[in-house]
Amino acid sequence: MTFNPLRERGIPLDRQVRNWRELDVTPIDPDHADPYTRCRIITMNGIEIEAIMFSHHFARRCPDLGVRQRLAEVRYVEQQQQKAVNWLLPGLASVLETTIAYEQVAVDLTAWVARMEPDPYLRKAYEFGVLEDFDHLYRYANLYEMIEHRKAEKIVDQLTEVMPGRPTKMHHRHPVDNVREHYDREKAKPVSKLHALTIMSAEQQTMNFYMNVGPTYMEPIARQLYQEIGLIEEEHVTHYESLLDPRETWWEQWLNHEYNECYLYHSFMETESDPKVKAIWELHLNMELEHLRIAADLFREHDGRDPEQVLAPTLPTPVTFEPNKGYLRELISTQIDHTTLGTGYVQEAHERFQRWQEQIHDDVEPASERVIDDNRARSGEEYRLEIEGGHPLYSLRSH
Repeated sequence: MTFNPLRERGIPLDRQVRNWRELDVTPIDPDHADPYTRCRIITMNGIEIEAIMFSHHFARRCPDLGVRQRLAEVRYVEQQQQKAVNWLLPGLASVLETTIAYEQVAVDLTAWVARMEPDPYLRKAYEFGVLEDFDHLYRYANLYEMIEHRKAEKIVDQLTEVMPGRPTKMHHRHPVDNVREHYDREKAKPVSKLHALTIMSAEQQTMNFYMNVGPTYMEPIARQLYQEIGLIEEEHVTHYESLLDPRETWWEQWLNHEYNECYLYHSFMETESDPKVKAIWELHLNMELEHLRIAADLFREHDGRDPEQVLAPTLPTPVTFEPNKGYLRELISTQIDHTTLGTGYVQEAHERFQRWQEQIHDDVEPASERVIDDNRARSGEEYRLEIEGGHPLYSLRSH
C-alpha cells in the first residue's frame, strides 16, 4: 500500500504534549527482546537527536520570531519523543553492551542502505564505512569478553557476525581525505537524501555516545579503545555529513528531516515485532505527520516552492533490519584494503595516509590491536562469531 505522508493527517500539535505517566515507558527486556528491536530504538534515538539539534541550529540562524517560536513548539515534542524512545533501553544493560548494540546498528543499517542506494558514488561511501563499523564491533566484542566475561552473541544473537573487517588501526586518515563530494539537490533521488540523513544521524549519535561514556571506565584498555574509536567516529560523521548538499535551504533541510522521521517511524511500525514498541512507533508517526505539515507550510511560505518538488510522492521501500552476512563477506573480500584520497578511494597506502598513520601511532600499537592480544592471552583465544564459515580472507582466519 502506498503512503504519502504529505496527504495524511496527524495529531494536532497542541494535543501532542505528554504527561509524566505517558512518558514513563516500559523498557525492553534485555534477555528476551529481539536484537533488532533494540537496533530500531537506537536508530530512532539518533534520528530524534539530529532533529532536535538541527532545530536548535536553525533557530540560532533564523531572525523571524514567529518561526523560532514554531520551531520551539515542535522541538519540545521532539524532545519528549527522544525521551520515550531512548528510555525504552533497559537500565540493566552495561555501557559496553549498549556499545555493541550501537555497532550492530551501524553494521546492519549501513549495509541495508548500501544495498538499496541507487547512486553508485553514495553506495560506495556506505560500503566503505560499513567495513570499519564491522571491525569496531569485533574490537568491542573482545573487550566485552575480557572485562565482563560475556560473549557478544548475547546481544547480537545469530543475526550479525563478529570477525575482523578493515583493521581499525588503518581507519586513521588525514581529515581532508574524509570529506566526500555531496549529492546534487536538483538531481539526487529523494531516497538518496533520506539515506544520507539517516546514516549521518546514526553515526553522529555514536560519536556523541563515545565522547561521553569513554572515560567512565577504569580499565586503561577500555578507556583507550573508546578514545581511539571515538576519533574514528569523528571521521565517519565528516564522511557522511559531507554527502548532504549544503546548498539546500534551511527550509528544505527541515522538510527533509521531518519527512525522514515519517519514513523511519512508518518503516519500523511495519516491521516491529514487539507490540508495545510498535505502538510507540505508530504514535510518533502520527505526531511526525503534523510536524511535516508545519514544515511544509513554512517551506511554501518562505522557500516559495511546493514540497512535492523535493520530496518523494510516496514513502520508499521500508527500512529493514535484517542479516547482511553474505553481503558483508563479499565487501570484505573485495574492499578491505581500500582507503580514501581526496574525495575518492584508492587501494594503495598513499603518502598523506602514511604520514598521518606515523603521526598518530608514533610506533605505539593502538588499543584496537592490543585488545585482541590481551583477550587472547586472558581467554585463550580471541572472540569471534563466524556463523557462515571461516573468515572470507585466508590471511585473517584464526589459526
